Formats: sequence, C-alpha cells, structure tokens
Amino acid sequence: MAAQQTRATIQAQGDYYLCPLSAVQMPPAQLQQEVAAQREQGARLVQVKRTDEEGKTTCIAQGYESEERFRVQLDGQTQTWTERRLLIQSVAATQAAQASLQSRVQQAQQVIDELMVRRQGKPRLQTRSAVEEAINEILTRFRCEGLLRVQIQEYTQEHPVRAYPGRLTGVRRTVTFTVACSREEEAIAQAMGQLGWRAYATNHPTEHLTLEQAVEAYRDEYLVERNFSRLKGHPLSLAPLDVQRDDHRVGLVRLLTLALRILTLLEGVVRQRLREQQEKLAGLFAGNPKRNTCQPTAERLLEAFREVTLTIVRTLHFAQRHVTSLSSLQQQILTLLGFSPALYLQLADDSRKFA
Repeated sequence: MAAQQTRATIQAQGDYYLCPLSAVQMPPAQLQQEVAAQREQGARLVQVKRTDEEGKTTCIAQGYESEERFRVQLDGQTQTWTERRLLIQSVAATQAAQASLQSRVQQAQQVIDELMVRRQGKPRLQTRSAVEEAINEILTRFRCEGLLRVQIQEYTQEHPVRAYPGRLTGVRRTVTFTVACSREEEAIAQAMGQLGWRAYATNHPTEHLTLEQAVEAYRDEYLVERNFSRLKGHPLSLAPLDVQRDDHRVGLVRLLTLALRILTLLEGVVRQRLREQQEKLAGLFAGNPKRNTCQPTAERLLEAFREVTLTIVRTLHFAQRHVTSLSSLQQQILTLLGFSPALYLQLADDSRKFA
C-alpha cells in the first residue's frame, strides 16, 4: 500500500490513506536524517498518551510531523498533492530495541575478551590479520560495528634453539596477541536514540486526523491476520489437517470457517454494544476479577460460560433437567449479544414432563 503509485491512485479517487513507509520508500539513513533535522529545527515533539483499563495514563509514542509535496504521473495525468509525514517513535518498541542493543553489545564484548583465551582444541590465531578478521566477524555477527573500541597488542618473544648435529644454533620467535575491548559510550548513546522510529504517510487533513489520532487509528486497525491465526491455531486448530477423504477435508474447512465467522461476529457485536453504551466488562480475566475491558475477545467471552452445566436425570416415568444459574457477568454478555436470559432458562422448562 505504501507504493507511491498506490498512494497516488487513492488520492486521485478522493480517498484517504494512512500507512507505514517501508525501507524502500524511506531508507533508515533518510529516516534518521529527517528526525535529526526536526530536532535541530526545534520542532514540537508531540506525545501520544493512552489511558488503560485501570485508569493509568502512559505515553505510548512520540513524534514529529512534516509535509512533502508530490507530483506523480498516473494514467497519463499528473496528480499533485501534499502528503503529511509522521515520524513516530514507539515507546515499547524503543525500549525493546534498546534492551536488545545493550544485550548484543555485552555479548560481543564478552566474546572479544575471550577471543585470545587458550583452551584445549581451540585453534590459536597466529597473525594480526587473522585476529582482526575474527574481531570484525564478531562485530558483524552482533551488529555492533562502531560501538566497541578494540585494541590489539602484539608481543614477540625470542627463544634460543640449541644446536643439533647438522644444524646451527638459532632463535625461534613466537608472536602472541592480547585484545582489550571497551564500550564507545557516545556512539552507543547515539544509536540508542535512533531506535524505535518509523515513518508514516497520510493525505488526511490535520483538522480531521491529528498525529495522536493517526497513531491510535493505526494501532487499533482491524487485522485480518488475526482470523487466520484463529483458524489455523487455537481455538479452531485447522492445521495440521489429517483426513483420509477429500469430502472430509472440504467439509471440515467449511465447518471451521463458519465457526470463525461466529467468533468474529460475536466479538464484534459485543465490542460495538459496549462502545455505544460506553460500558466495560469486568470479570473476564482469571486472577484479576476487577480488571475491566471494552474490547473483550470472543475466546474470553466464551470462557465465561465454561462452568455452565446442563444436568438431565431420567427415570422410567419422567426426565428432570437442571441448568446452572447464570452469573451477572453471563447475563450481561447475553444482553450485549441481544439474547434474553430466558432463552437459557428454557433448557429446563420441561423438567417435569413425563416421558
């Protein structure tokens, strides 16, 4: 979607787009240059804050905004428009990337420090070029180029060799190396500040979609991949598929597809009703009954009915049925789905009907 021709087509149709720019449209070096330029210009750094289900407000992202004028040839016509560029740094992604960077630097430093340690079966590096090549390989493997300062010390020792019949006295030279590794703190700090940034593009006017709203809209977008995950994994478990006949295969796929539609519809209806009524559901999370949510998953909604039991006692003359009483949470879920709790109680209406 981030392809320039695609964005131009959407603009030509009078529609709006909001999409992240890939490394093709926005190379990492260019992204860092634009972020640095915004900082040098003293541009306003906008913070995006979100209030969680417990009422705690935290900053989830921050970023800058700029504009770029585009002129693209599309189907023989020139499309001209102004695109908003949103440079966003996710707090969670930055923290994870910084932790990963620190871990890689520490691991690389440890491996370099142990490079010249003698161990049984470990080949000894006998030339300076071999040592340098090994160090470069380590830095490349841990992606720490320029973040560590490595010093190589070379020592030459001479040992006299006794004369033997037919051979004169000589001197044997042995070259050994030591490696000292230290952190480049300034380079590490600079690299840490460049992590977590990503560029987004939109043609939506600022008065209708602010930077904060754009971040929230993209994070809350509908992900069709989530349904694929449901279908292939828990709870429907389509993969792996092990059947003997083709009609079984077709039937199973169709049955699970219907189940997927029911799960999606159930979840969507409850979320829409909660949003309309500005309410939240509490009691869906095991071990935390006070935690509430306005975006429950279908799996958690169904889990709330796990302890429901229908008991049937049959004798020669009658059959008696008994159903577990509904909790307030279960009644609330049925109401949100548009069902009356009376439908559930009807399962035991004919409990004293003679067989």
